[in-house]
Amino acid sequence: MSEHVVIVGSGPAGWAAAIYAARASLNPLVYEGAVTEDNRLQGTLPLGQLALTTEVENYPGFPSGDLSDYLRSSLPAEHHWMVDLHQKEGCSGPELMHLMRQQATNFGARIVTEDIVDVDFGSRPFQLKSGSGSNVEAMCVIVATGARANYLGLPSEEKYKNAGVSACAVCDGALPRFRDKPLVVVGGGDSAVEEADFLSKFASTVYLVHRRDELRASKIMAQRAIDNPKIDIQWNTQVDEILGTDTDGVTGVRLKSSTDGGSRVVEATGAFMAIGHTPNTDFLAGKLEMTEKKYVRWTVPFRTNTSVEGVFAAGDVADDYYRQAVTAAGTGCMAALDAERWLASQGL
Repeated sequence: MSEHVVIVGSGPAGWAAAIYAARASLNPLVYEGAVTEDNRLQGTLPLGQLALTTEVENYPGFPSGDLSDYLRSSLPAEHHWMVDLHQKEGCSGPELMHLMRQQATNFGARIVTEDIVDVDFGSRPFQLKSGSGSNVEAMCVIVATGARANYLGLPSEEKYKNAGVSACAVCDGALPRFRDKPLVVVGGGDSAVEEADFLSKFASTVYLVHRRDELRASKIMAQRAIDNPKIDIQWNTQVDEILGTDTDGVTGVRLKSSTDGGSRVVEATGAFMAIGHTPNTDFLAGKLEMTEKKYVRWTVPFRTNTSVEGVFAAGDVADDYYRQAVTAAGTGCMAALDAERWLASQGL
């Protein structure tokens, strides 16, 4: 028997799609991803990128405050360990994702903790193959597998993630640990300049570390960085190591010259990686139309349609511009509504 809707992915887009699809009595089946070491290393565990962050201050509806009682009453007993870890200053990334997941299950969404590793969109019902080798048929599919931030691959970088190492200035830049402190941004494109410019509103100094002698950013953006008195561009420079302590997190960054090999240490409480994102679309290669950056292409303006009728995409897997939890959740809602209306048009 074919499923009406299968949702692949479990970040804000996936759970928003599941909530709306479940409330529409579509009985959605969600493949949230597998808990494996490979997924951990590449940042693709269930619950998405938000589960890898700490404080979430910019998601509407969760102002600063003690949410202990709310978490205890909203989450099942097996997740009450989160209450013990709650910082009583608003909502953390993992807390928000578990709340979304629970809301979807409350409305009847079914969850499979496996990856989808291959799809066949050539005929309907669509065929999806999981990592365990099982197959599922679906009349409609919502792809919400997100995109993972690119990192340098340093062990010290991994050690201090969420303790000063970040890949999202908009998400984390206003946190207390970064205010009026020196920060480092790694990268040389438009995104790196945007991150540095944003962080300059909060930091005492932003060191923009670029391995070449010219920014890859557009001329307008590059000039913006050069003209900003709080941005100190470190030309021909690479990050050699992130420095810190278990107590304080990041305390500095060791920089290495790409011309003479010399090194020096700059004091910093944060290191922001702005070297791009990689959409989680490998399993879709040749199955859906992609952009040059391998993001799923939306084919209808202001809709979540893809190049295959009956397949929709939501969240960062199709968005390389905004990349925010709230926008991902918004397109998850859109994808569920698009799917519901498409199924109705097919008499399904």
